[in-house]
Amino acid sequence: MTSVKTAKYKVIKQYICEMIESGHWPEHSKVPSENELSEQFSVSRMTARRALQELTDQGLLLRSQGSGTFVATFKSQSSLLEIRNIADEIQDRGHHYHAQQLQLKTVQVTEEMAILLALDVGYYAYFSSVLHFENNSPIQLEQRYVNPKLVSNYLRQDFTQITPHEYLSAEAPLTEATHEVEAILAKPQVCELLNITHNTPCLQVKRRTWSSQGVVSLAILTAPGNKYRLGSHLVF
Repeated sequence: MTSVKTAKYKVIKQYICEMIESGHWPEHSKVPSENELSEQFSVSRMTARRALQELTDQGLLLRSQGSGTFVATFKSQSSLLEIRNIADEIQDRGHHYHAQQLQLKTVQVTEEMAILLALDVGYYAYFSSVLHFENNSPIQLEQRYVNPKLVSNYLRQDFTQITPHEYLSAEAPLTEATHEVEAILAKPQVCELLNITHNTPCLQVKRRTWSSQGVVSLAILTAPGNKYRLGSHLVF
């Protein structure tokens, strides 16, 4: 039986993740340099650089030119500019992802919601409520209103097996999006779901997405501020 050899940069990534998760490298600890890693693992500097860069892009490390690479603060990071599937984000960090589907139903839309989804007043929308977990800890509550004219089979999905974002990206490919980010104190029911106290600050993102056919959905994403952050890395 032929064994599949793991790419060397992945071996380095796994090593770094293990050192962090075991507590050997706490947050803000300096990580070995490209030269040190290339010597330790008998690889090229380019291979070591790829491992460090990918973990930096995933929010696990922070790279500072002239100073080195450091373990980031222990918060899950999501890019504000790039819309990614939360399951992929969590798994890319080497963590376990699962979801709990709380609600999946048809709802009457308010006047405000009708405007946001480009629907007629009094019309209906599909609604889903999904709680996302990272390593068995609730990390984000996703409440999403979906335009039924564009995604007719939405209510037939199992969002413990596929995320709403992943499904919608396949059914109505994203062409445009807007974000509204706000710091809030969540309502008691949301605090209970996220397993936080009522005075824990939360980060809430309201994200509206379009396909070529029109507005697809409005998602309200709520996450504990002490576990989650939004970030981006721009190169000009």
